[in-house]
Order: sequence, then structure tokens, then C-alpha cells
Amino acid sequence: MPTLEEYAGLPVDLAGARIAFRDQLPAVEPAVRRREEMREVLADPLGSGPDELYYMYRGVGYAAGREALTARGLRYDITVLRPGTVGTEYIKTAGHYHSPVPGGGPPGWPAGTEFTYPELYEVLHGVAHYLLQRVNQAQDLAEDVILVEARPGDRLLVPPGYGHITINPGREPLVMCNLVEATFRSVYDPIVRMKGGAYYEVLEGGRPIFVSNETYRDVAELRSQAPTSPEVLGVPDDTPLYRLAVADPGRFAYLVHPREFRGEWIAG
Repeated sequence: MPTLEEYAGLPVDLAGARIAFRDQLPAVEPAVRRREEMREVLADPLGSGPDELYYMYRGVGYAAGREALTARGLRYDITVLRPGTVGTEYIKTAGHYHSPVPGGGPPGWPAGTEFTYPELYEVLHGVAHYLLQRVNQAQDLAEDVILVEARPGDRLLVPPGYGHITINPGREPLVMCNLVEATFRSVYDPIVRMKGGAYYEVLEGGRPIFVSNETYRDVAELRSQAPTSPEVLGVPDDTPLYRLAVADPGRFAYLVHPREFRGEWIAG
């Protein structure tokens, strides 16, 4: 049973495609995303695959740690994606946008682009493909689409204005944690309406490829980007995200108050 403690900073192990809690860490019952619930966003809505695709453990941590985060408006979660495909498409999350930040974006924020809550991810096990997209909803145009490949210890800051989907292209379960504003709302409808993200990652000829989603009127060319650097985040990369957040949640205030971010958020 692989342990995840090195990267998670918590006594958790990977038991199959689920999390096992030990050393008196309070167990969390996951929300389960099933294939039938994902039909509307799949490349092949009738494709066969596992019944259960991924597991969402919300509010993970010791009581004192959860209280410290909650007091600063933050929440720490762990998600596990099974390996495999549905039809030929690699297993992925449903994808969503975040609810808008009250008061809108900072000065200079592009008109017509909602200023949404950011989110910080860290990979704990496996390989992640994060697909980020900024879409002109009124015209169904995917104006910017980014692919980030991340491995254990890598972090990704999803900026305001971007929807995101996580894909597991590997042969092992993908385990990732996230730190986010505690009361934000996931907005699924725009991705459901477009039958998924701007691209699908599928297995073709024995290798993974990305194919564009023809429901969009136009899709920007997929561009690659490295995981977010420690310099941008302002935190060391050799300490698990959970421990950093519990020790000093104020370092992550930009997730709760993104208008006050030390730099300017850039849409694009």
C-alpha cells in the first residue's frame, strides 16, 4: 500500500484507488464521481469504462489544522482519479469554473471576463495533465487553452478567469491535493453545455493525443506551460502544501482575497 505522506504531509496511504487514513487522522468519506454522471462531458458519451472514476475527499486534516484553515477562509482537499479510459478518452474530472469574486477584478481586468476564485493544486502521486481554458462564453470561443503536466511535488496555481479539467494519463491512480477558498462554488454548466473542455485527451494508435472539441466555434491552439514556480507562490517547494498552509495560512490569503494579490493577475 503506497504511502503518500512524503508529499501530503499527512499519514495517508493509497489503497487501490482510495485513501486510507491512519495515526488517528480523521477519516473523510469521499464524494464519488461516476461514469453515468459524466456522460455529458465525455468525448464518447456511450463509451465503456469503470463505474467509479474519481473520489473527492473534502476538508482533510487534523481538527486543529482544519480550524486554522477555516479561520482564514481556506479548505484543503484530496482527490484521487483512477487510471484507464472511458471509451478511448483518459479518465478526467468533470471540469468546472469557479464562482466570481464579489466586487469583480482588479483595475485593468479585461471586460467581459469574470474574475473568479483561484485554486492551488499539488500532485501527491502519479502524473496529472491539467487543462486550463479561458472561454468567451457569449461566443463559445476558447480563447486560451493551456496544458500543464505535473508530477509529485509539482504545484499549479489556477488563475482567475480559467476553467479547469484534470486528466490522468498514467497507469497508476493520480492523487492530488488542493487549497481553495472554503465557500467557493464550482460552476459546471458552461462545460456541460459545451460537452466538455476545449480538448479531449484520447488514446489513438497506442499513444495519447489531444483532439479539439467541435462544439466550440473556435479553439485556440493548445499551449504547454510548466508547473507554477516556487518564486511565484512565495513558498518553499520542499515542504508539503498542507504543512505550509496550517503553519501559516496567511501566506495563502490571495486564494481568499485575490484582488489583493501581491502582483497583478493576468488573463492570458
